[in-house]
Amino acid sequence: MRCLLVFLAIISFSECMLRMPLMKGKTLRNKLKRHGLLTDFLQKNKYSLSSKYGHYAENDKVASEPLTNFLDSQYFGKIYIGTPPQEFTVVFDTGSSNLWVPSVYCSSAACQNHQRFSPSESSTFQSTQEPLSIQYGTGSMEGVLGYDTVIVSGIVDPDQIFGLSTQEPGNIFTYSEFDGILGLGYPSLAEDQATPVFDNMMRKHLVAQNLFSVYMSRNGQGSMLTLGGIDSSYYTGSLHWVPITVQGYWQFSVDSITVDGQVVACDGGCQAILDTGTSLLVGPSYDISNIQSVIGATQGQYGEFDINCSSLSSMPTVVIHINGRQYPLPPSAYTNQEEGACTSGFQGDGSSQLWILGDVFIREYYSVFDRDNNRVGLAKAV
Repeated sequence: MRCLLVFLAIISFSECMLRMPLMKGKTLRNKLKRHGLLTDFLQKNKYSLSSKYGHYAENDKVASEPLTNFLDSQYFGKIYIGTPPQEFTVVFDTGSSNLWVPSVYCSSAACQNHQRFSPSESSTFQSTQEPLSIQYGTGSMEGVLGYDTVIVSGIVDPDQIFGLSTQEPGNIFTYSEFDGILGLGYPSLAEDQATPVFDNMMRKHLVAQNLFSVYMSRNGQGSMLTLGGIDSSYYTGSLHWVPITVQGYWQFSVDSITVDGQVVACDGGCQAILDTGTSLLVGPSYDISNIQSVIGATQGQYGEFDINCSSLSSMPTVVIHINGRQYPLPPSAYTNQEEGACTSGFQGDGSSQLWILGDVFIREYYSVFDRDNNRVGLAKAV
C-alpha cells in the first residue's frame, strides 16, 4: 500500500500499488470520463481501483466500526482527529501502515474535494515539521507528520503520529470516496518509521486483545471492522489459523490454486497477502491468465475480463488451498456484476510474484488479523 491504498495496494511488485486502496465501479469511471481522464487513467494503472463513530467508552476495549460498502470495491469508515474531533472517512487498509488525511495546508484538487484537517482548530495537536512522502503506483502524497488524538469507534488514542498532506498531485485521490488511509499493516511497512494506529492501541492497552477482524458484506450494508475482538455472528463453522511468514504485509503461504481438482495456479506453493485495501484478487499474469481461461473469461476493455452473466450457474469453483485447507470461491464470489454486465474478479500483474487476496476473497471469508500470535484466522462468512 515503500513506493503506493492498500484499491488498492500499493508494488514492483513493487510494494507501490499495494499502498493504494483499489477502486472499481461505474461511478468512478463516469467521473473520470466526464473530466476527460478515463483513458489516461486506465492506461497508466494496472489495478482497477478498487460507518459510524461509536461512543466514548473508556472500559469498552472491543470496538465495532461499521464500514460503508461502496460498489463492492471500497470499504471505509469514520475516524476523528483532534480536540474537538474533526471527522474523516478513511480506508482501513491492511496493505499499508501509515495514517494520513488531507490538511488545510494542501490546495491540490484532491484536498479541496475532501475534508481537511486544521491543526489550528485542535488544542491537542503537536507539530513535528518532519516531512512525509509516499509514492504510490497510481499517485502520490507529500506532507508533514504531526501528533494528535485519534478516535476510532470510541477508542481514544492520544499522541498518535499521522500524516497531514500538503500535496496530492494527479487525479487519483481527487475522485475517491474517502479522505485518507489508515494502515493496519506491520510497523515495517510504515514510511518514516511512524507508529501505526493499531500498534499504538496495543502499546497503550486500549484493546482487549491484540487483534482485529473484518467482515465485508456484498451489495449492501453490514460490513464491520472489530478492534480487539472476534465477532462469531459474522461467520459459520470454525476459524482456521494461518501463520504469517513475513511481518510486513499480512503475508502467508498458499499451497496451490485448483479447479476441479487440477492445479491451475500457484503450482508448488506461493506467497500471498490478505489485503482489505485491494478490490480484486491479484496474482502473476501467467497464473491469472490460466484462471481466466478456465472460468471462460475473455479479454475486454481497459484490462478487464468479461464474463457471460448467463453462464454463472455452469462456471467452475476456484479453490485456494491454504495451510492444508480449502477455501472455495464460487462464481458468485469471483464475478463482479454491475448494470447487467459481468467481469472477472481476478487480475494479473506482470511484475508480481505475490498474490493479493483482496475484497473478492475477504467477502467470502471472515478474516482475523492476530498480532500477538502473528497469524490470520479465516472462516466462512455469513
